[in-house]
Amino acid sequence: MPVYTAYESLTVSTTAVVLTAATYGSCNCALITVEDATSRVHVDGTVPTASVGHEVHDGDIIELESADELQKFRAIRRDSVNVILRASYGRR
Repeated sequence: MPVYTAYESLTVSTTAVVLTAATYGSCNCALITVEDATSRVHVDGTVPTASVGHEVHDGDIIELESADELQKFRAIRRDSVNVILRASYGRR
């Protein structure tokens, strides 16, 4: 069971965002909730676009399970509404 020790809120707009390394530090997992709209994400370092990437919707939960996934996570909004990502970071 993860022990969560850090948190951040990210606004996702028309430019792809990454998770903040200074915030997650040595953490190796994350629990991320999606709020307000739909976005596209990648966990392999590829930069998503509004039409390419895994689609995640308002209310979805994303679980990242390695430091590599935290480092390579990218998100961009799909439509005209900004998305809020709430991320809790921890260690397994």
